[in-house]
Amino acid sequence: MIFPMLRGTAHLFRHLTATLLACVTLLAAAEPLPPTVRLALEQAKVPIDAVSIWVQPVGSDRPALAVNAAQPMNPASVMKLVTAFAAFERLGPARTWSTRIASHGRVNGGVLDGDLYIVGGADPVLGYDRLWKMLRRVRALGIRSVKGDIVLDASALSLPPHDPAAFDGRGLRPYNSGPDGLLLNWNTLQLALTPATRASEAVSVATEPPLAGLVIDNRLVTSDGPCVVWYRDLDARLEPGPRLVLAGSLPASCGPRDWSAAPLPPADFGTALVAGLWQEIGGTLNGKVRAGSTPSEAETRLTEESPPLAEIVRDMNKWSSNVIARQLLATLGAAPAADGRAAGDMVARGARIAADTLDTAGIDTRGLVIENGSGLSRIARASAASLGQLLQAAWRRPWMPEYIAALPVAGVDGTARKRLAGSPANGQAHIKTGTLNGVRAMAGYVLDAGGERHVVVMMVNHPEAANSAAAQDALLEWVWARGLRPSP
Repeated sequence: MIFPMLRGTAHLFRHLTATLLACVTLLAAAEPLPPTVRLALEQAKVPIDAVSIWVQPVGSDRPALAVNAAQPMNPASVMKLVTAFAAFERLGPARTWSTRIASHGRVNGGVLDGDLYIVGGADPVLGYDRLWKMLRRVRALGIRSVKGDIVLDASALSLPPHDPAAFDGRGLRPYNSGPDGLLLNWNTLQLALTPATRASEAVSVATEPPLAGLVIDNRLVTSDGPCVVWYRDLDARLEPGPRLVLAGSLPASCGPRDWSAAPLPPADFGTALVAGLWQEIGGTLNGKVRAGSTPSEAETRLTEESPPLAEIVRDMNKWSSNVIARQLLATLGAAPAADGRAAGDMVARGARIAADTLDTAGIDTRGLVIENGSGLSRIARASAASLGQLLQAAWRRPWMPEYIAALPVAGVDGTARKRLAGSPANGQAHIKTGTLNGVRAMAGYVLDAGGERHVVVMMVNHPEAANSAAAQDALLEWVWARGLRPSP
């Protein structure tokens, strides 16, 4: 019985040490809030107590600037930095996911006298192009017709119920999709919209991938006017059938645009997609495509490997994919428990494992709340000091290059491509951004004008947070300009 007590004592000691260190470093932060940042916050009508900041050179043991840094705040999509850290630490940057196709029954004259199984392995990025190639390989193996069913096995993940409309009532938006053991094409239907040259004429719609049984009811029309927020007047809703109704208008001045929707739950999306692709490549099916489990006697026909985790995290962070983040968190929770049994709710367990991973790395996790790993949450919390420590810890890890390369470059690509336009700091910051109603956050690394890199975190939780982008850019510029200062 002494070992649990020692473990608890060590845990308490780590937290007391972290608390003391936080107090010392906050007191040692010598520099005041930069005037340009203060002015931008005043213009945005955001008070200082709604802002949390942490700036620290990567080789230093204390921050150069800390403002309300111990205060837990909603980080929005900056939470993906936590998910990425835990995934790299636990799984390694070379980790891949396997999806296999198996069959039960004999093949005679191109006909499978039984069922075909697509067995998911929780691959976060199994797009329809890779699925199409898998089904083409099935045809190449001599199976052109399935006498039984095509069974989709998503049992790789044990997940709680997911309501895509729970967060903001927009259940057909892809950013609200949940994880799945056989996640296909991110549960997303791409819609290529092309307005007509004259107002009131129909907008043409091309959809991909093919979803068998889903009817597209296109009621979109072309409108006059400037192209400002081009998607503002677009709407999608699902009616019985299932029928996806596209309504609203798109200005002719916008030209072709790409839109997307998540019209079906993952299981239904998967059955519609597999049925559509199997038919498209010339396969026939006597039964139906359905969800189910794979019998132990089924023979594996082929296996498809995902890209490595490093590439998947890049996809997640460059474009802030919520569904990839949710999938990674559930994967963290999918490891067998200490007694060898499969985990229960893998999302909740993944959140605990992610927090424990940070704690083991010496990162102060007080106030940390992880709901789903994506940051699309009203209860998620993290402090600027904790995120700063996390970025410092990542800098010292062997997978540091992959971690940083996955972050958007301000003014260059990803979700930060429009930041720092015309600024001398353009292209010098790798930052993850996050935005929700009442939340605007960023965190990452800035290379200053003298060639030194800094950890930078800034979060704003306030009704006017949307107006604080200029203040965040001012902080990035201030950090970049530190390299122009004479050495003390």
